[in-house]
Amino acid sequence: MTIEMLYSKIHRATVTDANLNYVGSITIDQELLDAANMRVGQKVDIVNINNGERFSTYIIAGERGKRDICINGAAARKAHAGDKIIIIAYTNMTPDEADNFKPKVVIVEEDNTIAQEFEGLE
Repeated sequence: MTIEMLYSKIHRATVTDANLNYVGSITIDQELLDAANMRVGQKVDIVNINNGERFSTYIIAGERGKRDICINGAAARKAHAGDKIIIIAYTNMTPDEADNFKPKVVIVEEDNTIAQEFEGLE
């Protein structure tokens, strides 16, 4: 048996663009992906702090250092530039694995620079 657990999250990222005419996904600066141990193509949940919307999509890498967080495709109707979001990745693991696993948390500043990184939930 496995259970779904928090794998990592990017907390309070600022949406820099919403592109309705793109195929779909969320574009995330590669530096943030590396910090959060997230991967291109990985499924993530997006929680919009401004309006309460919650949706799932997959990751596309953005240019390292540009600090872009772009909501693409139909999901662009659920977030606007300037909105604060939480990007959440999950993983399946056994209960024994879950007992010892510490998720990666990346907290960002207003401009999407990394303010703090840690493992575990506090």
